[in-house]
Amino acid sequence: MRVGIDLGGTKIEGIALDPAGGVAARLRRPTPEGYARTVSGIAELVEEIGATIAPRGGRVASVGVGIPGAISPATGLVKNANATALIGHPLDRDLTAALGRPVRVANDANCFTVSEAADGAGRGANTVFGVILGTGVGGGVVVAGRVLTGANAIAGEWGHNPLPRPADDERPGPRCYCGRLGCVEAFLSGPGLSRDHRQATGRSETPEAIAAAAEAGDREADASLARYEDRLARALASVINLLDPDVIVLGGGLSKIARLYRAIPLLWVPHVFSDRIDTVLKPPVHGDSSGVRGAAWLWSPEELPA
Repeated sequence: MRVGIDLGGTKIEGIALDPAGGVAARLRRPTPEGYARTVSGIAELVEEIGATIAPRGGRVASVGVGIPGAISPATGLVKNANATALIGHPLDRDLTAALGRPVRVANDANCFTVSEAADGAGRGANTVFGVILGTGVGGGVVVAGRVLTGANAIAGEWGHNPLPRPADDERPGPRCYCGRLGCVEAFLSGPGLSRDHRQATGRSETPEAIAAAAEAGDREADASLARYEDRLARALASVINLLDPDVIVLGGGLSKIARLYRAIPLLWVPHVFSDRIDTVLKPPVHGDSSGVRGAAWLWSPEELPA
C-alpha cells in the first residue's frame, strides 16, 4: 500500500491507500519540535501505519511526504519552508535512512494538486492548477497526470508573484513573509483577508467569521469579501493566461467559502486573454485530506519499490 504523510505546523497526518485509492488506515500525531524529532516522528508514524495494516495483509510499499517547502535541486536541502526547522536539511535523505526505504518528499501544494488531479475535482483533466488558500498561498501544476516541479522546484508558486493590476490603494501592498511587498500571498492568505478587513472596519475577525457575517448580511464583511474576490480573480486570471488549465481547484481553509465559486469566474473574464473561458473553478473533492492523499500518490504503480 502507498503511505502518504502530510507534515503541518501543528500535526503530522498519515494514511495508507489501497490499490483502488481507498483509505486503509489514517493516523494523526502532533508535530514535534525541532528537526531531529520531526524526522523520528515521521518514521514512527510510518511504522505505526505499517503495524495497523499488517493484520489485514497490507504492507508499506512506498512512502511520500508533503512539506510546506521544497527540496532544492541545487543543494538537496529544504528551502522556502514555512516550517523553518526544516530549512537547510536533507529531509528526503534523512527519512530514507530512518526508514530504510526510498522516500519521496514534495511540496504540500503539489501533493494537493496530485490528489485532486488523480481522483478528485480534476480527474480526467489534462492540466490542473491546484491552489492553497490558507495561512499561506501555494499552488501546484499537474499535466497529463504528472506534477511539474520545475528547474528550481518552484513550479506553481504563484503566491510570491505581485498582485496583478494593482489599484492605487493596493500599492505598494502589505509586506509578505518572504520580505517583499505586494505578493499575492500577502493579499489572499487567511491572515491577509483578516488584515484587510481590520484595516477597513477596525474589527479583528477570522476569515470564517468574515464569511459568516457576509452571508448574514453584514455590509462591511460583504465589502471585505468582495475586495478579496476581485483580487483572487485577477491573480487567477494571470495563471490562466500563463498555463491555460482545464481546471483550477481551490484548497485550504478559504476554499470553503461557497460564494467564491460563483463570483470568481465572472470577475476574471476581463483579465483573461481569450474570447471564451472554458477553465472551470472547483472546490476539492477530498477536502482537508487532499494533501496527505497526494503524498501517497507521489509513487505511481509501476514505480513502487519491491
